[in-house]
Amino acid sequence: MKALLTGGPETAMGSGIVEVQNLAETVKIAFAAGYEHFRHHGEVRHVDGQEMPVFAWCGRTRIAE
Repeated sequence: MKALLTGGPETAMGSGIVEVQNLAETVKIAFAAGYEHFRHHGEVRHVDGQEMPVFAWCGRTRIAE
């Protein structure tokens, strides 16, 4: 299903819409030698006539070298 990303570095999110398999999982987006993490907390928004779960930014981790 499609989901909307909010918060975090704007350039990391691209369009802000991603495909997710499970609302309970954390979405990880690779960005600038790390990962931006997004989680769903129950919020839903209407985007272009479609209801989408909102995944809010919850933190960042660095890529191990």
